[in-house]
Amino acid sequence: MTIRCTPGTIVLVDDDDWILNTTRLWLLNAGYSAIEVLNDNRNLLPMLRDRPVGVLVLDLMMPHCSGQELLPEITRLYPEVQVIVMTSSQEIDAAVTCMKYGATDYLLKPADPDRLVTSVQNAMRIYNLHGELQAIRRQMNTASPADSSAFASILTRSRMMQQLFRYIEAVSRSPEPLLITGETGVGKELFARACHDASGRNGLFVAENVAGLDELVFTDTLFGHRRGAFTGADQDRKGLVAQAAGGTLFLDEIGDIGATAQIKLLRFLQEKQYLPLGMDHPVRTDVRIVAATHRDPNELVASGVLRRDLYYRLSFHQLHIPPLRERKEDIPLLTVRFLEEAATALGRPTPTPPQALFDHLAVYPFPGNVRELKAMVFDAVSRHQGRVMSLDCFRALQAGRNSASPPSFRLADQGPPIQFSQTCFPTLKEAEELLIKEALQRSEGKKSVAASMLGITRQALYSRLSGNKAASP
Repeated sequence: MTIRCTPGTIVLVDDDDWILNTTRLWLLNAGYSAIEVLNDNRNLLPMLRDRPVGVLVLDLMMPHCSGQELLPEITRLYPEVQVIVMTSSQEIDAAVTCMKYGATDYLLKPADPDRLVTSVQNAMRIYNLHGELQAIRRQMNTASPADSSAFASILTRSRMMQQLFRYIEAVSRSPEPLLITGETGVGKELFARACHDASGRNGLFVAENVAGLDELVFTDTLFGHRRGAFTGADQDRKGLVAQAAGGTLFLDEIGDIGATAQIKLLRFLQEKQYLPLGMDHPVRTDVRIVAATHRDPNELVASGVLRRDLYYRLSFHQLHIPPLRERKEDIPLLTVRFLEEAATALGRPTPTPPQALFDHLAVYPFPGNVRELKAMVFDAVSRHQGRVMSLDCFRALQAGRNSASPPSFRLADQGPPIQFSQTCFPTLKEAEELLIKEALQRSEGKKSVAASMLGITRQALYSRLSGNKAASP
C-alpha cells in the first residue's frame, strides 16, 4: 500500500525496539518519511510541546507511566494530535476507556501491517482536516471583504460576493429603493441589513414578509391606523413605516402582494408620504425601502403579476445574489460556522466532519441554498454521536438517490431526455455505462461521490469501470 506523504510527524512510542523499528519500516514503505521513535514515554510530552505531531502510535503497557495514564493528558493538551493505541491487552474495558479518552483507533499486537498503515492513514486525514478547519476559522476571523464592518455577518470568499459588497457600499446612502433578487435561502435579508448598516442611517432596520397580505392588512401593517378607524381598532397603532422612520424598511417577497396593495405601495414610493387608516392628513417620512423577491421580476411583469411601473420604481438600484451552487468556495466556510453554531446550541463539542463531506456538498444542488445547508448541518449535529461525524448524519445528501425516479431523465449536459420505447430500449450494460458516466460527470469526477449517487460502494464502482475498460476494443 503506497500513499502520498502528508505534513505532520508520526511518533511511535514503545519500549520494544524491535516493534519500533518494524513499525517504522512499514510506514516508510507506505510513503511516510517524517517518523520519530521513542522507547521512553517520559520524553513524550516534551516532544509534543516542541514540535508539531500529527499521529501518535502509543503502546498502552510501558514502564514509568502507562499509556492509559498519558492518553487523557495528551488529548487535553494537544487535541489536534490523533492517537492510535497499540497493545497486547485484549480487554474490552481497556479499549472502551481509550476510545472514551479520545483515541482514534485501538490495535492489538502483533499488528497487521496493512491494518496499521490504514489506521495511520485515516488518523493523518483527520489531522489534516483539523488543520484545514482551523485555517478556515482563522480566515473567517481575519478576512475583511469590504471596508465596512456591515458585512461581517455574511461569510464568503467568493469574488462575486465581494463585488456585491462593493455595490452595496456604493448605493447604501442613496434614498432610492433597492430591489434584491435571488433564490429562496440565499440571504436576501442579510444583504438588506448590511445595506442599512453601511448607510449610516440613525433609524431602525425593520423587516416584514408581505407575501399574501390582503389590501386592509397590508395597509394597516405598513401605515398603521388611528383609534376607531375600523371595528376592533380600540387604540392607535404605528405601522412599520413609522417604526422604521429614518432607517430602512425591508419588504420581503414583494412579488406576492395583490394589485391594490401594489398601487398603494407605488404611491408611497413616489410621494414619500402615507395616510394611516382613519387619518385625514398624510404623514411624510424619510424611510429607505429595500424590497426582495425569490421570483424573476421580469417574468412577474410579463405575466401581469407585478405592475411594470412598480417594478421600475423598486429597481432604482438592483442586486442579484447568486445561489450557493454557483459559489461553491463558500460551502466549507459556511459548514464550519454552522457546525460551531449547532454544537453551541445543542451544548455539545464541535464535531469533526467526515473526510468526504465537502466533496459531497460540492456536487449537491442546494435548492434551498444557505438556509438548507444550515438546516442540514443542524440536523446532522443533532443526530451525531461520537467524535468524527458520519455521512449518514446528512440525510439530505442521500435524498436524491433514495427518491422515486421518473421513467425518463435529462442528462447533466442538458441534452434531450432519454425515452424508453418498444423500438428503442437500452440493454442493462448500456444503461449501466450511461448511469456511471452521468454520475461521474455530475460528481465532477469524484468517484466516492459518484458511487454514493449510484448506491454502490467505491470498490464496486472501480470494478465496473475496470470491466468497461476491459470490454472496450
